[in-house]
Amino acid sequence: MTLLRFPGMYRPQSDTWLLMAAYLDEGLAGARRVLDVGTGTGAVALAAARAGGADCRVTAIDVSRRAVWAARLNGLRRRNLVRVRRGDLLEPVAEERFDLVLANPPYVPAPAQSAPERGPERSWDAGQDGRLLLDRLCRAVPDVLGPGGTVLVVQSALSGVGRTLRLLRAAGLRARVVARLRRPFGPVLTGRASYLESRSIIEPGCREEELVVVRGDMAA
Repeated sequence: MTLLRFPGMYRPQSDTWLLMAAYLDEGLAGARRVLDVGTGTGAVALAAARAGGADCRVTAIDVSRRAVWAARLNGLRRRNLVRVRRGDLLEPVAEERFDLVLANPPYVPAPAQSAPERGPERSWDAGQDGRLLLDRLCRAVPDVLGPGGTVLVVQSALSGVGRTLRLLRAAGLRARVVARLRRPFGPVLTGRASYLESRSIIEPGCREEELVVVRGDMAA
């Protein structure tokens, strides 16, 4: 589907499609209360609203004003009543509970220790280990999951899949990898290859990454 995207916004690509495919392949289209974290253009939220049918209620969150407006407009253009909120990670829905959380947070390792406050890099830069948002999400997501709820998180293997599994399990969820996809480096990682090599995040000459979807399930 063609989506409105303002300048400087993240373009839906391989990680977006992998998350959407995992949502369908894992049989989660029956979820009625769905949260999309880091919605960007709203691609995942709109796909969930369409697959979930008339009883599905989807909320989308992004910290970017441009993303919030783009997701709202894309929803209106498709007559999908996706509720879009602006805020940091899960803060806008801290008092709510969901059957399913879908998340595509920034996960690219970057030289800066803190996340950028503006610019397109805000959509992917996530500190020196790529985990500024992933760690927070793993620790906080159980608080917004209802009994038997599920979270699907897409990330790069460069930012530590094992740590994501450990944090979700420590938070009381059953966690496992449910989807993988190998792909060549895109422009961002290609331009950052020397830094990644210097940090031993990749082997010298490596120009390929693996995308991974991790599933966490709350006990019923």
